[in-house]
Amino acid sequence: MNRIETVNVTKTYKQGRLDVHALAGVSVSIAKGEFAALAGPSGSGKTTLLNLMGGLDKPSSGTIVLDGETITDLSQSKLATLRLNKIGFVFQAYNIIPVLSARENVEYVMLMQGVPAKERAERAQTILDDVGLVNMHDRRPAELSGGQQQRVAVARAIVSHPSIVLADEPTANLDSKTGQGLLKMMAEMNQKKGVTFIFSTHDRMVMDYAGRIIRLKDGLVFDDRTK
Repeated sequence: MNRIETVNVTKTYKQGRLDVHALAGVSVSIAKGEFAALAGPSGSGKTTLLNLMGGLDKPSSGTIVLDGETITDLSQSKLATLRLNKIGFVFQAYNIIPVLSARENVEYVMLMQGVPAKERAERAQTILDDVGLVNMHDRRPAELSGGQQQRVAVARAIVSHPSIVLADEPTANLDSKTGQGLLKMMAEMNQKKGVTFIFSTHDRMVMDYAGRIIRLKDGLVFDDRTK
């Protein structure tokens, strides 16, 4: 079963009077349980494609299907509900809330979903332990290293059991050892729990871990291979 599929997707931005073609007709299918990387240099279109897959932006043309549902023409409110319930996000800049503890950050998505307080707490504690943050549940982001903050972001992304996790350059702000630890953890979650991951990256290390590499250049897929 395909988790997500893009069909001839294009994206054009206005830059002054010029049209910038970020994507020029991309068709990609990602199956349930894949650990895939969208790879390419800056300006290749990989982050644009990831944002479109996540419903953070809309394509200029083409179709995007998530779990059998066409999401291309959904309203902003329906897209917000879709993101809340089906998609986990991991951003390069972590995007965790500085005034909340690690546990509260992880609980936040579940709070918006209406999950009861006791269940929220139990699931948050379990997932934080799973990502290697035992005894750090009550620390705020300023009390955590960059790698630990990114682990909180991963925990938050997967705690609500999304269909898919989209990670935009998740290792970009981490040293190689920390980045490798994070990738190993996500690969284990992919293998043991069947979590579907899609990365946008130009990091060789991420590509080494990925089971499939989709290479983009100038807004087009020019290579797509499974290891």
